[in-house]
Amino acid sequence: MTAPVVASTRSELAALLGDARRDGRRIGLVPTMGALHEGHASLMRVAREQVGPDGEVVVSVFVNPLQFGAGEDLDRYPRTLAADVDLAAREGVDIVFAPSVEEVYPGGGPQVTLDPGPLGTILEGRTRPGHFAGMLIVVAKLFGLVRPDVAVFGQKDYQQLALIRRMAEDLCLGIEVVGAPTQREQDGLALSSRNRYLDPEERREAVHLSRALFAARADAAYGAQAALDAARAELRRAASVDVDYLVVTAADLGELPEPVPAGTEARILVAARVGSTRLIDNMSLTIGSPTNPGTTS
Repeated sequence: MTAPVVASTRSELAALLGDARRDGRRIGLVPTMGALHEGHASLMRVAREQVGPDGEVVVSVFVNPLQFGAGEDLDRYPRTLAADVDLAAREGVDIVFAPSVEEVYPGGGPQVTLDPGPLGTILEGRTRPGHFAGMLIVVAKLFGLVRPDVAVFGQKDYQQLALIRRMAEDLCLGIEVVGAPTQREQDGLALSSRNRYLDPEERREAVHLSRALFAARADAAYGAQAALDAARAELRRAASVDVDYLVVTAADLGELPEPVPAGTEARILVAARVGSTRLIDNMSLTIGSPTNPGTTS
């Protein structure tokens, strides 16, 4: 197991990637905020598959202050660089880019920013104003610094993934954005760096989020409303889960057609606080089926 090279400055990163670019080798990027877990490890494996054994896999570790709002957990967000490098080494990562805030934002915050557009105003964007603008800025900066052929993001942050894909397409960045499946604990809870904030009782309560999504998937054959009702029933069993939103949308996060044709691909998304910790999750649904269409709402 060879340890990845850790770069902390733009010039170090550029020097490390120079040979790969000159040789025409593919470069894959996995942007993270650190506190890495098995979900991140799965992204690294996808990146390696995308670039091949001779390609370069870069993992960025940067807690981006611009995507944290007032009262959010910027100060307590876990910083575990040594452990992150160890996990990256286990997955065969070539470079860990771990810059300081000053390196990413020299001279302070950027004067030119990105507007997430209508997709950035719903769901997480409504609850966390400014979050997606800050996220897109740092992803755009990482794309410019690494200049990857492919970038890999987890589907757990589904709205984020959709916005990054839209940015890459709208700005003609020429980067393939790959969404990797959500990784889960044995009981179904989506892996998240924030799970470590949960005490044992909160951890037991948190699993109701994923159970709600699986219940929705099981009833989606009977329609979108049936899926939503099944999820709500499961969440009512949780005494200390404060739901922010629970919605069924089209796969692109737009509104479902009315009536909903059988076989329509959809998404159910949930955000909730468990104690003081805010968690999100989502899952794909197929509304109705040719053999059992159920309702169409």
